[in-house]
Amino acid sequence: MRHFISKPGTRDSGFTLLEVLIALLVLSIGLLGLAALQTVGLRSNQMATMRTTATQTAYDITDRMRANPVGLTEANKFYVIAHGATPASSKNCDNTACTAQEMANFDLVQWRGQVETLPDGKSSITQAVDAVTGQVTHTITVFWNEERDPAAVGTGCDPNDKTDLRCIQLTM
Repeated sequence: MRHFISKPGTRDSGFTLLEVLIALLVLSIGLLGLAALQTVGLRSNQMATMRTTATQTAYDITDRMRANPVGLTEANKFYVIAHGATPASSKNCDNTACTAQEMANFDLVQWRGQVETLPDGKSSITQAVDAVTGQVTHTITVFWNEERDPAAVGTGCDPNDKTDLRCIQLTM
């Protein structure tokens, strides 16, 4: 077994307690930064999921509307529904023959169920008719509370207005 004895007049070298504490501080700051980065990443992923769900539900109702062209005419406003309105209850049109009105009601009930999976999910469909061409267009809007802020209750789509909900609009 060897014994090391320092020579007189030389200093021992190595880590001091101060160096260990500084290293611990640097490591702690790095770990806090990593935790913050992880939190931001999870939040961004959750927001992207909400946007994807909103987009899918908007496209879902457009497909349902195209499958029922009688309900899309200027005279038949079967698919027009106001923000916050509840669609009329309908019979299940999956297994039963339905009229165009019953199919539209069934579609709206199914669609609203999908929209309500979003936080504070709401939706509306408006109809406009071009005065010159007579072409009928529908604007589908899906609203949700992306920030989960209780103060966000507006029905506009202004991203700078903190009282508005996040929304996506699709015109067909």
